[in-house]
Amino acid sequence: MFTAIEELFKEDRIGEIVRVRGWIYRTRSSGGIAFIVLRDSSGTVQVTVKKGNLPENQFNDARKALIESSVEIEGEIAEDKRAPGGIEIRASGFHVVSFAEPFPITENQSEELLMDYRHLWIRSREMTAMLKVRSTVFGAVDEFFRSRGYYEFQAPTLTGSNCEGGSTQFEVKYFDRKAYLTQSWQLYAEAAIFSLEKIYDIAPSFRAEPSKTSRHLTEYWHAEMEVAWAHLDDVLKEAEGLISFICKTVAEKNAPELEIFGASPEDLLKITPPFPRVKYDDALKMLKDTGMDVPYGKDLRTLEEEKLSKMFDKPVFVTHYPEEIMAFYKPTDPEDLGKSLCFDLLATNGYGEIIGGSERETSIEVLKEKLIRDGEDPANYEWYMDLRKYGSVPHSGFGMGVERVVRWILGLDHIKDAIGFPRLRNRIYP
Repeated sequence: MFTAIEELFKEDRIGEIVRVRGWIYRTRSSGGIAFIVLRDSSGTVQVTVKKGNLPENQFNDARKALIESSVEIEGEIAEDKRAPGGIEIRASGFHVVSFAEPFPITENQSEELLMDYRHLWIRSREMTAMLKVRSTVFGAVDEFFRSRGYYEFQAPTLTGSNCEGGSTQFEVKYFDRKAYLTQSWQLYAEAAIFSLEKIYDIAPSFRAEPSKTSRHLTEYWHAEMEVAWAHLDDVLKEAEGLISFICKTVAEKNAPELEIFGASPEDLLKITPPFPRVKYDDALKMLKDTGMDVPYGKDLRTLEEEKLSKMFDKPVFVTHYPEEIMAFYKPTDPEDLGKSLCFDLLATNGYGEIIGGSERETSIEVLKEKLIRDGEDPANYEWYMDLRKYGSVPHSGFGMGVERVVRWILGLDHIKDAIGFPRLRNRIYP
């Protein structure tokens, strides 16, 4: 039976004989001794392999094995204050499962090379820590929604109509017709709320945005929710509740991983509701006061969002954008004509939008007008119009970019480092 490395440090096990397995993280040898740092998914431990303490062929294998060789080791846990964590394993058995070739990644490699070798770089300490935090975020989303009575609902990835605009769609051949990779689960979710009322999902979304910014992926993981009988204020509260719960869960479960990135669990625990709310018009005034004069009617993008989010110590909602720049399904505020009942949630420290959402338009005529405005054929949305014909109710929802949240929590420079294998405008390999 093998022991996970992290278990070696949880209690006083000095003198115990254990078996561990994993990959060589670092190695050096001198004369009759080899020092190896072994890693598995849970952590690292120092192993000392001394000639005479194990069969000679095993000692020779230990000296010969390069980094990333996979090994199984048996030995005694001993105290060593010089070793990481204050202990080491003194090997009495050393079995090489697979000898690795010279590893192509060394220190101070270029970003492009690390992307070319992403299938190997994913083993790195930083990537492993990020993936653990990412897993926690996915689990927290599930726990948050399920604990509030939401059902998980899946929608198609291949669609015949778009949600966010044709210019950012990936077109694919679907037998003798055109189809598109989904931009959002939303339109199908709006159909499902008439049976389930409260639903959510986490699934890939695709945006053919020709962007080279540090916060855009062409394929990303989208946590979305839709709820019947809900207005804008209802989903604002759900959004801030979700982000707060994610931060709390990561703080409680991933302190060692946060430390690797210089992030603080204490800072995450401060992200609690309520979050500040700012209307679009007021946001423009705040930006103008800093010297950034944004024309009215311009959607807030990377630079504006970065500047605005640095003004708050919690994520901030920006609401009521001009309706002419919003998607067709976002309704007008009857108390503020010309403005949409919508929002973006901007993360702190300049990380920008992490959630976007709105109430949903319920008027068939308005939907048709806006589809024509956007160059769409309303005939392609007949099924969507049916939802307004048969028992329509107020409803609302939002979508959260999982990678954007991971990037913000860990303070990453680029969103490509918040996912195992990023898809960018110029990157689809490996």
